[in-house]
Amino acid sequence: MQNTTLSRAEVDEQSLVDPLIYAMASRDADITKLVRDALSAGRAQLAFHPVVTADRDNMVAFHEGLVRLSDEGGRIIPAAHFMPLIEETELGRQIDCLTLELALHQLRKNPELRLSVNLSARSIGDGEWRRTLDKGLLDRNLLGDRLIFEISETSAMMLHENVIRFMSEMQPQGVGFALDGFGAGFTAFRHLKSFFFDLVKIDKSFVRGIDRDPDNQVLTEALITVAHQFEMFAVADGVETAEEAAFLNTLGVDCMQGYHFGVPSLTL
Repeated sequence: MQNTTLSRAEVDEQSLVDPLIYAMASRDADITKLVRDALSAGRAQLAFHPVVTADRDNMVAFHEGLVRLSDEGGRIIPAAHFMPLIEETELGRQIDCLTLELALHQLRKNPELRLSVNLSARSIGDGEWRRTLDKGLLDRNLLGDRLIFEISETSAMMLHENVIRFMSEMQPQGVGFALDGFGAGFTAFRHLKSFFFDLVKIDKSFVRGIDRDPDNQVLTEALITVAHQFEMFAVADGVETAEEAAFLNTLGVDCMQGYHFGVPSLTL
């Protein structure tokens, strides 16, 4: 869909002939303002979504830290409403930086916690984000050993040389890397050996209804095989039922994440 972020004059002019453009532009402007106000006021926190082992104990292997912004009334602003609008903007860089700060704070606060956070490849070259990371990695508690960056396939391939260089720099610091949305993006299997991913998160589109979907069964088994061939752990994302979890176990998946095992929580 084309960019509908217009100036107020342009919105007023076009609304005379296209009310839909006016409505969409007004909505986008309102959401952007909500995000900017929330960041300025410090109304941000992490929600923790568990990733569990695929054995019978389902022990928590690590948590994914998901940034949550709230409005003046304390209502959560859903990330799905604002991230597509701001991901490639300066606001997107600010959110990546803030998410990292919140994650490092939680790692200092909870010595047993292992935490993953989402990272856009564009933020790797952001000076403020990198300074935040470098300072955190100097902590005497060796925070890097418990930090995992999740990078989407699309983002990894967009700036693959920068990502590969960054990963090689972080490996000695103990930082882990996860390829998010594995199978749904643009990473050709032949490129996997060039990266330094420790694990892959199989896209939830392959996991949904896998116990009764032969196509998803074949595709997911292939993705798990590829992950193991490159010595990466395979995490099934979006597991919502006991039947899905049971079938994934038969395929040899290493970990699972989804509402079947818990929803994101603001407390650990």
